[in-house]
Parts: sequence; C-alpha cells; structure tokens
Amino acid sequence: MRMLLIHSDYLEYEVKDKALKKPEEISEEQKKGRLEEVLAAFISVEKVDEQNPEEVVEKAVKEIEDVASQVKTKNIFVYPFAHLSSELGSPDIALKILKEIEEKLKEKGYNVKRAPFGYYKAFKLSCKGHPLAELSRTIIPGEAKKEEEVPEALKKEEELVSYWYILTPEGELIEVDKFDFSGYENLRKFANYEISKSRVATEEPPHVKIMLEQELVDYEEGSDPGNLRYYPKGRLIKSLLENYVTEKVIEYGAMEVETPIMYDFEHPALEKYLNRFPARQYIVKSGDKKFFLRFAACFGQFLIKKDATISYRHLPLRMYELTRYSFRREKRGELSGLRRLRAFTMPDMHTVAKDLQQAMEEFKKQYKLSMEVLKGVGLTPEDYEVAIRFTEDFWNENKNFIVELARIIGKPVLIEMWKQRFFYFILKFEFNFVDNLDKAAALSTVQIDVENAQRFGITYYDENGEEKYPLILHCSPSGAIERVMYAILEKQAKLMKQGKKPMYPLWLSPIQVRVIPVSDKYLDYALYVAGKLEGAKIRADVDDRNERLNKKIREAEKEWIPYIVVVGENEKRMGVITVRKREGGQYEMHIEDLIKEIKQKTEGFPYKPRPLPLLVSMRPRFRG
Repeated sequence: MRMLLIHSDYLEYEVKDKALKKPEEISEEQKKGRLEEVLAAFISVEKVDEQNPEEVVEKAVKEIEDVASQVKTKNIFVYPFAHLSSELGSPDIALKILKEIEEKLKEKGYNVKRAPFGYYKAFKLSCKGHPLAELSRTIIPGEAKKEEEVPEALKKEEELVSYWYILTPEGELIEVDKFDFSGYENLRKFANYEISKSRVATEEPPHVKIMLEQELVDYEEGSDPGNLRYYPKGRLIKSLLENYVTEKVIEYGAMEVETPIMYDFEHPALEKYLNRFPARQYIVKSGDKKFFLRFAACFGQFLIKKDATISYRHLPLRMYELTRYSFRREKRGELSGLRRLRAFTMPDMHTVAKDLQQAMEEFKKQYKLSMEVLKGVGLTPEDYEVAIRFTEDFWNENKNFIVELARIIGKPVLIEMWKQRFFYFILKFEFNFVDNLDKAAALSTVQIDVENAQRFGITYYDENGEEKYPLILHCSPSGAIERVMYAILEKQAKLMKQGKKPMYPLWLSPIQVRVIPVSDKYLDYALYVAGKLEGAKIRADVDDRNERLNKKIREAEKEWIPYIVVVGENEKRMGVITVRKREGGQYEMHIEDLIKEIKQKTEGFPYKPRPLPLLVSMRPRFRG
C-alpha cells in the first residue's frame, strides 16, 4: 500500500464519471463531499496487499492515527488514489480494505469521510504547508518481507511515534509546524526530510557528476551496488581524510585498535545487539556457521572492553578504530553516489564513562570535537543542520544541557522526542548535510548508550572496589569518510550554482600546483620549479603536453587546481614564477614565497605525495 498524507485546510471532491465498469454503488449525496481541517489520506492498494489484507488495514490505520495525532486533527478523509502505484490490487479487495480502514478509524473516534471507489473525481485541497503537512508512507505485509532478515530495531523504527520540535539557542521549544522558518530555509528542508522518513533517491545528486568528471570515484559493476572503486585522486582525498580524522581522535585521547570485520551470528551478546541496531546486515557463511559483516566497530571494541580490567581511574576510557570497511545492506533505491553506500569507512570511537554526569561532559566535548573536525574539511555550522534525539523524560531532567548544545552551535536545531526509549541510547545528536536535492545525510554523531555494557559484560571497578556497569558513548566525529567527500562536493556544486569557482580545501587538493611551460624550451625550468615544490612536500605536476597554453590553463581550471604556475623566458631569466590563484588574482612571485604561503595554509593537516605521474603526458585516462 502507498499512502500520501496531506494536512489541509479543506478537501472537497465531485464525482465526474465511472473509472471502472462496476464501480462502488453510491447515492446522490455521495457524489460530492467536503471536510475541513482535515488529514487527507490518498491511498493506493497494491497487489502485495492481497497477501494479508487484515495486516495492511491495521498498519494503515496506525500510520494515519500517528500522523493525525501529530497534526492534531480528528477529521480524516480516506481518498482512493490509484496514481501512487503501478502494481494495483484487484478492485474488490481494494474496496474492502478502504472500507475497513474507514470503519476502524470511526471506531477509534475519528470523523471520517471516504471518497467513492471506481470513479473519476475532481478534487480541491488546500495544503497547510508546514513540515508535517506532506508525508508519504509505504506499507508491506509481513509475508512479502520473508526474503530478508530485518532487525527488530528497523521494524520498531517504523512504528515509533516521533514528536518534532525546533529548539532555539534561547531555550524555546517550539512545535515544528508552529516555527517560523524565515531565514532558516536549510533547516526547513532538513525537517521536511527527517519527518517524511523517505530515503529513496529519485535523481542523481550533483556530486556524482563531479566525482566522475574529476576521476575521483566510480561505480563498480563487478561488485554489489554501493561498493565503489577509487581512482588515484579519489584515493588520495579519501586517505588524507582518514588520516586527518584519525589524528584528531588520537590527539583527543583515544587508543587506536583493530578488530575483525565479521562476527558470529550466534554469539549471545551480538545476536541481541543486532536486533537493537537499525541496520540491515550482510550475511556470509563459513562451513555451517553463519556470520555477519560488521556495520560499525562496536562489536570488536565491546569485546575488547569486556576482557579488559578497567578502574574508575581510567575513565573516561576512549577506544578508536577506522573501519575500512563497515557494511550495511541499504535498500537499492536508497543508494546514491557517495551519500549512501553499502560499504563505507567509518571512524568509530567508543568511550567508557562511569556515570551519566561524566557521559554528558564527554558528550559535550565530543560535540565540540565534531564541529572542529568538520571545520577542517571546509564545513562550518552554516553548512549543516543539527538533530538532537531523546526521550521526554531526558528532556525534563536535562533541559539546560540540551539548550546549551543549541547555544554552542548558535542556531535553532531540530528535536526528535519519544515518549519512551526503544533504542539502546538515551541521547543522540547528528550534524546533517542538506544537499542540492534537499536530501539530508548524517555526518558527525555521538550517542549515550545505556544498554550494551551490561549486554556485553563490560564493567569497571569504582572507588570502593565494587564492580559496576558503565555507560558507553558511540562517536564518529566526522561520519563516514565517503559521506564527508559527498558533502565537500555537494557544497561546491551549490557554489557553482551561485556562479562561484569550486575548489577543494587546499590540503585535500590532489594536485596543489600545476606548472605549465609556455613551450618545450622552458620544460627544464618547469621541472626545476616542480622539484622545489615537491621537495617542500607540496603536490605539484608539470603539463608537458604539446598543446596551446590557454588549453592547458583551462584544463587545470577544470581540475580545480588551486595554483597554476606559468613559466617562460622572463620567469627563467629572473628566477621567478607567474602564479594564477584559483581564489583570484595573478602574481609574480619567488618560489620560496609560494612555498611559504601553501605551507601556512596547510599547517596542521596531513600530507601525502602526488598520486599521479609528474608529467601530465604520462597519465592514463580512467573514464572515457
């Protein structure tokens, strides 16, 4: 079943003609209808619903109830709408399901109208336009899901009722449909995306074109979808990001470890955790045993902590692994370039804290660490939106702490609140990038876990020598490395729309300086300049091809190379270089001055050598 739920000032219809040979029999009175302050439920009944109509009715009623409670209406219009699906069920069963939905909603005290089935109808509605006003839902009966093992957490996630608010830095908690989004358009888009819960990618995001044109990353037809190949420039960027995040986390105080990528399905603690984590697993077999590929570093780090002897003096105790790779069997329709993958690299830190007070102190520090990490890759708070998720009880007991998080980021944040806790965490934040298609993707995140210490047998000894269960913080200060690359490229696509030049952060640029001799006569000087730059650990290359100077410059511009150095007779004679800066301007400089400028701008960031041959003429093309 497909449903489109629209909160409207009114919905009215008028029957025009028969759409089926034998439509539902109706009276004259039923040929027109209107309801005000209404939740309109446009519904397509599908073939798959015929497997278990009762289950479909029950789930549909619950979805409609959940949304009706959030938009605060008791008026519901059940409207048959065949255009939501190309796999329609039989008319008899469809009508039966629609009638049962109508009756069950009436039994629950709702004022319900149902538009006639089997007719062409004209209709008018006035959508209210707030973030909860337009939602889509897909319902699949249980029998249709048997081919895939779905964790309980994913099933429960579909059933949970979320209450959505905007929290301001001044401490106001405002229902999302009552918040004035003027000046916060990106936050509006993020709220719409989160509340709709639709993750399907219907268009290719702009970063995909960039990653292909720049020969960074490509799809790999020889693998499972969502597993990518990286060309030399893309591998360099990914590797530098991996090193950067790892250095920041170790500098923060984490101990780096390494753990396996596959785990026993029948391990008692792991089996229970699988059902608490909302992700689909890859499953592999070894002999008669069944294993799953990790979707985070939790398992390995928890098992290390279980076997460790930990004192309160060691706390907070931080452990870190860069998981290359983590695996999640995302739905194929959700896979989208670098935004959502099935195999990804996750920097994953887990911190043992003795109690909630220490955990909250760590949470705030890791919140600030995440801001610092994203700033280093060129993403400021203006580029991402914040979501904070918790239970109503946590809010009532820790309101000031949550408000402080909004104050630190300096702008309103999206709040998702639950009446009861289902997941293993009591508090979670994410920094979310909203892309050019208005899709959001979580980058940095921290969670306070209150279950897994006991589940895995992780303990510490307190001041009195008593063994106690700690709390555990899950932290990825950047989010998946691939997703950071996605955010960087999508940000540049936004700038291109504004007529600005796209560019990588200088420390991430695969080639930082392109040296172009005006003719073969000055190739030796170009090689000398490149050699001086590379000796100072600056990635430089030389365009030695037999092409016109303007063409070489244009192609360097297309590669987003930040510094283009042109050398000819004057430069060689004077021992200088002419530098075109991507950020603007052309200057005559000494090589030492250019080296000093680049070193100042890249100080504190990791370095790797040039990923391609020195001479542009010696490079293969990887695409086309």
